[in-house]
Amino acid sequence: MFRVMFRIVSLLICLAPTLSAADPINLKLSFFTSDRSQIYQISVKPFVDAVNAEANGLIHIDVYFSGVISDVQALQPQLVSDGTTDLAFIVPSRTPDRFHDSSVLELPGLFPDGLAASRVFTRLIGSGALAGYEDFHVLGAFVSGPEAINSRKEIASIADLRGLTVRVNNPVEADVLQRFGAVPALLAVNQTAEALSRGLIEAATLPPSMLPEFGVGRVSTNHFMIGLGGAPTALVMNRAKFDGLPMRAQAVIRKYSGDWLSDYSARKFEELDQRVLKDLEADPRRKVVFPSEADEAAIQAVYSRVIGDYDGSSNHHRDLLARVRAELANPRPTE
Repeated sequence: MFRVMFRIVSLLICLAPTLSAADPINLKLSFFTSDRSQIYQISVKPFVDAVNAEANGLIHIDVYFSGVISDVQALQPQLVSDGTTDLAFIVPSRTPDRFHDSSVLELPGLFPDGLAASRVFTRLIGSGALAGYEDFHVLGAFVSGPEAINSRKEIASIADLRGLTVRVNNPVEADVLQRFGAVPALLAVNQTAEALSRGLIEAATLPPSMLPEFGVGRVSTNHFMIGLGGAPTALVMNRAKFDGLPMRAQAVIRKYSGDWLSDYSARKFEELDQRVLKDLEADPRRKVVFPSEADEAAIQAVYSRVIGDYDGSSNHHRDLLARVRAELANPRPTE
């Protein structure tokens, strides 16, 4: 009897690692809107699907959509920091005190497109140049393409911006639009359509790709292509949680994050921006206006002053801007 029991116990001991390995490490990802959103489909889902497939049961990412954990954009970074969730999609401009260095990515007229801006964002985070990301392993660093002003009122020129109440994405945009005489209102993107519908604001800054996303396209029919700076966002993971994962799990996550994810997202959003813009121009109910030559010169002059003021505001800002310009002048191949 003793020998039989001994064999059973020995067998269980031998099987224990196998049984344990069969249970994946589940990771929670907080996402503030639905799984149908282009942000999820382009910037998050490719990473989640690739990791879950290749990890093969070692780890599994479970996504909690539509604000199940929280729909407040400003809370997402803290939810990751304190371990309420393991991963989240964050909007740094919603917590500017924490991510104040990210404002360099928001400067207008600095980046040729979202791909270049996203690559610089990725490099700056990787080198530890940006404050606020210390608690995170950053999986994807994204910057949208240049933003337009989408309005209920007709905008034929920059003169029409004077007195216009405009939802802005960040304090840099607020500064820019104030210089054109507009009245900026800092507002989360998922609150913007309702604010437009209720007449609390008259226009909103968004790239074309985001107009169908949050309902803003339904309540704005005038689109002034002013080419404002892009909006930085990021997919982040609790650093301690990442560091505590098995090395093989870390390797899979690294494989599908960084340049792989940021480049994929930037290219897909550029394609989407172009498709949506063509649809807007083809819609007889809408008016798409590009600045005149004179307006464009005036716009670029304002953008240059904004960048110059940023450069002269502190030695830290000067150093950050110099690093951005160095990356743009000598882009490194993706890793």
